Amino acid sequence: MPNSPLVQFLLILVLAGCGFGVWKGDIPERLGALIILLNAALSVLLGHVLHSELSYLAGLVIDGLTALAFLAMTVSSGRPWLGAAMLIYAGQFALRSYYLVMARPRDQMHAIVNNANFMALTGCIVIGTIIAWGQRRRRASRTT
Repeated sequence: MPNSPLVQFLLILVLAGCGFGVWKGDIPERLGALIILLNAALSVLLGHVLHSELSYLAGLVIDGLTALAFLAMTVSSGRPWLGAAMLIYAGQFALRSYYLVMARPRDQMHAIVNNANFMALTGCIVIGTIIAWGQRRRRASRTT
């Protein structure tokens, strides 16, 4: 578990936001939430198991696979929140690529942008879930 209280708080927000997505979302929101939870779990686990350089490369691969999963969901469901998530993941991938290519050590700026991106992704899940839940409730009220 990361030592910083801020990072622990952000992880709790990710768990809460993704839990809400799994609980109240439609299939795309549930899948997105599960993908984000898997990404977070693998990132934390590999960060503790692998050497710093390997951990960073593994994070790049995990982010790439997560972006591909979101791309497949975007193409199949066309939800607006997934488009926003794809743009956020482009920024995340650019961040990791920049630090890797420039051989820069991870610093405070990296942590701030990385955490902001991850919270924005969680926000996309929450917003998508609220919209899907509202649409489902409106459909149900019209049929009764």
